[in-house]
Amino acid sequence: MESLTSRMQAVQSPIIPVVGELIKNSPGTISLGQGVVSYNPPHEAIEFLAKFLAEATNNLYKSVEGIPPLLTALAGKLQAFNEIEINEENCIVVTAGSNMGFMNAILAITNPGDEIILNTPYYFNHEMAIAMAGCRPVLVATDENYQLRPDAIAQAITPKTRAVVTISPNNPTGVVYSKAALRQVNQICSARSIYHISDEAYEYFTYNGIKHISPAAFGNSSEYTISLYSLSKAYGFASWRIGYMVIPKHLLVPVKKVQDTILICPPVISQYAALGALQAKDEYLKSNIGAIAQVRQLVLDSLNRLQSLCSIIPANGAFYFFLKVHTQIDAFELVKRLIQEHKVAVIPGTTFGMDDGCYLRVAYGALQKETVKEGIERLVQGLETIVRS
Repeated sequence: MESLTSRMQAVQSPIIPVVGELIKNSPGTISLGQGVVSYNPPHEAIEFLAKFLAEATNNLYKSVEGIPPLLTALAGKLQAFNEIEINEENCIVVTAGSNMGFMNAILAITNPGDEIILNTPYYFNHEMAIAMAGCRPVLVATDENYQLRPDAIAQAITPKTRAVVTISPNNPTGVVYSKAALRQVNQICSARSIYHISDEAYEYFTYNGIKHISPAAFGNSSEYTISLYSLSKAYGFASWRIGYMVIPKHLLVPVKKVQDTILICPPVISQYAALGALQAKDEYLKSNIGAIAQVRQLVLDSLNRLQSLCSIIPANGAFYFFLKVHTQIDAFELVKRLIQEHKVAVIPGTTFGMDDGCYLRVAYGALQKETVKEGIERLVQGLETIVRS
């Protein structure tokens, strides 16, 4: 049979399953690869499953944009935490994770051949979604500390540009963008009549007194700002697939067309769990993210031993550090050797668009104080052994 060709040939293969297969073939490997947390959803989420099961009609399709009680709860959260008011100019759409929200947005605002600006290093699923839609990612490098360069973003805009994407707190670097830079990008997008897609999946994960900033909270920004959120990280909901987006009201019809075609409606049982999670006391997030902050410091203390081998940029958000390793070794080859020879897994920077050197993303969200020491020690010793050999 003649081999089939399709648009998917232009899309990179997701790296997580590739690294996962290497881990599977090297038993005992500690993963610093996938971006997940170690803790479970709050008990309130589990309790709300009984409410789902008690109503037979919950087994039927529900509203494309989400069940009303969850939309109301999310509106309250957005007002209280993000300073975003839901009004006649914007609306919430519940999605099967924030990755779906991004795909919804790209399909709703573009035509094939349009351009989307990504800041490098980018989140690989964003780049993949843009390619799937038949659009072109335009890459703008961040500065030496992985912070935004608004002037460079403005210069990259062409008549085909439809949006600028920012991720803060950032995946893969862990940096948090400044309010001034986010405001400047938001103003550029508004002035050029293009969208600012703000991915805020790690909104709760900030450290050292840093405050999360939501661009949609800036005055007069509703018309051109698309905000993406997720319960996967903060509420230990990775497999439940629930996120949501805040969009200008004029995008509701096209977004609903996309979502109805791909999904029909977000999984209702997961929406009930999400509704329960939002009832959890503040202590749930405070204690769990506080534990990750302690792990983060242990990781940073260990990585600082590598300063002669790596550039380690300070990062006050998410649960990642992004290392530039001073070596000519290919990043993926280095990842393979770390797994096979030292039983520790990280993600190569090439999958985030970084081809000008050897970069590694180190994820520490899934580690606990009992496992972090062994995992990071393997990474430090592995890099010292491989790079210096």
